[in-house]
Amino acid sequence: MERKISVLLAAITIVMVGGMYLFGEGAHQTDDKNIINYVADVKKQDVKFYWKDDENENFGSIKNLEHWLEHKNSHLIFAMNGGMYKQDGSPQGLFIENQKTQTSLDTTNGTGNFYLKPNGVFYITIKNVPVICPTTEFKDNRTIKYATQSGPMLVVDGQINPAFKEGSVNVYVRNGVGILPDNKVVFAMSKTKISFYDFANYFKSIGCKNALYLDGFVSRMYLPEKNWQQTDGNFGVIIGITTPAN
Repeated sequence: MERKISVLLAAITIVMVGGMYLFGEGAHQTDDKNIINYVADVKKQDVKFYWKDDENENFGSIKNLEHWLEHKNSHLIFAMNGGMYKQDGSPQGLFIENQKTQTSLDTTNGTGNFYLKPNGVFYITIKNVPVICPTTEFKDNRTIKYATQSGPMLVVDGQINPAFKEGSVNVYVRNGVGILPDNKVVFAMSKTKISFYDFANYFKSIGCKNALYLDGFVSRMYLPEKNWQQTDGNFGVIIGITTPAN
């Protein structure tokens, strides 16, 4: 009898540990009926940040980027607007492309979401390591391949940005990016209007220690594998993932 009880307890423990792995910090469940997402392995996939084409013209839309890539024998499998931009389409704040700083880090104060502190930077190193950090912690040590600055941070060190209020009626379609516990990157966009708090809570719930808001209202995502193909828009930075064309 004691042996049966021991076996039963052991089985319960295994189930509980498995549950913690699936839903706690050991791993992640990224599904949410109001969120469409794409999980990328930066170590294995070709993740790049785009702004201008060969003629020095702003891509603007995902459709323009897709067509340009086709001529480069690349097939776009995912794309999303990658940060806020000025009236002329230039990135607001830092933008690094292929280790070249195109626009500088913005450490000033101002109004609007970009300046809601802490804001932050999403970057990928030359060793294909993804990082999200507050702007105040960012250091350009010349090992950064791509970077985009935006704001506000959604999650900082595992905590929802204290500037957000639960139950807020300030709702928009929003998109952002987070780093998962296994160091993969999750790109997410709400399918309907959502508050900052609820959007941040999504990233926290799947184990992201840090997550960054990219934009709202203008947010678009191109993800054919999930039958989600928004190719319009007029953006600054676009984040894209490609495979070689067949």
